[in-house]
Amino acid sequence: MRYSPEALLAFVETAASGSFSAAARKLHKSQSTVSTAVANLEVDLGITLFNREGRQPQLTPQGQKVLAHVHAILSASEKLDELAVRLSAQIEPRLTFVLSDTYQPTHYETLLSHFEQRYPDIEFECLIAEDRDVIDLLQLGRAHIGMLEVQESYPPDIGYARLPDQTEMALFVAKKHPLASIDALRHEDLPAYRQLCLQTYGRQTQQKALGQTWSAPSYLMLLEMAEQGFGWSILPRWLVAQFGHNKLVELSLSGWPKMISIDAVWSRNNQPGPAGRWFIDSLLDPLRIEGQ
Repeated sequence: MRYSPEALLAFVETAASGSFSAAARKLHKSQSTVSTAVANLEVDLGITLFNREGRQPQLTPQGQKVLAHVHAILSASEKLDELAVRLSAQIEPRLTFVLSDTYQPTHYETLLSHFEQRYPDIEFECLIAEDRDVIDLLQLGRAHIGMLEVQESYPPDIGYARLPDQTEMALFVAKKHPLASIDALRHEDLPAYRQLCLQTYGRQTQQKALGQTWSAPSYLMLLEMAEQGFGWSILPRWLVAQFGHNKLVELSLSGWPKMISIDAVWSRNNQPGPAGRWFIDSLLDPLRIEGQ
């Protein structure tokens, strides 16, 4: 390749994050390394990709056109890496999977059973995290594969694919909570009571709060807080049915429950090995493992 992958990734990440310093943090490199890589790419291309006159670099018209082509190049490179991994006979010794409570584990037991039979010598680790925490774990190299509620956008170094299953989210409170006794509940009734919100460790609250809030980084913790009567919360229906101890009631409100989609995610900089690729393929096509 005439242009180094590192320079192309530095360009894409700078365009996505809006600054060389933010791109450097995402890529775990120094700011000077990233800015130099982008400058060298500009020299190689013979055009200016960013306008640097303001406080933050802005894509030039030429840079906007180049960006689409660079995305295509990196995507093709990722597909080639995936093919190489699938053809490789070298199995990774360890696989760490980050599971979201938004995923209803309908096929999960079958998946793990087939995984154990196919890769009996691999050390498998399962973590629980939500939203941006999943992405952070992948970018830090702490995990190989993740699962989370579909995000509006992903960093350039994160690969993703939509899972076939969806999850139903609904509003829940303890049976003795005042909201549970309102017959014709309205949206304007909610802000008067504390909302129990999902908030990841390193990012801002993902759910839009309506009033006073308490927060936790997992839906299971929110469920327990709701059971104790501390407020109302948006929770996966399956989680309440399986772990709710019959202490919660679902609030009837227009627009609820809601269906949400789930993505499988992985790091493009640290591609999963053959076992990881098999794991992702099986998440995307549950019937694949059922037929094995």
